[in-house]
Amino acid sequence: MNTLKNNVQLSGNVGKAPEIKILSTGKKLAKFSIATRETYTNHKGEKVTDTQWHNIVAWGKMADVVEQQVPKGKEIEIEGKLSSRCYEDKQGIKKYITEIVCRELILPEK
Repeated sequence: MNTLKNNVQLSGNVGKAPEIKILSTGKKLAKFSIATRETYTNHKGEKVTDTQWHNIVAWGKMADVVEQQVPKGKEIEIEGKLSSRCYEDKQGIKKYITEIVCRELILPEK
């Protein structure tokens, strides 16, 4: 079991224009979400489409690519790793978030 790795592959559409930030350290960050869709037939024989939203983050040169080539609605494929973290909001409430840190990005030609 030691060969298992933290790896995620998704194909979907960008939900809204990526948010680009330059941090105080000088690092560039791109944050966006993508929707993936799965269609299946339920027990009543009805066709059902399930849409899942995924939070994506990209750093450095990958953030540059996202900023320049990934508009809202664009179909993309990503490979990355799951990352979970927690933080306190302005009211002091602890929040938990799971994101996918993008390592590779493919922009299919259509």
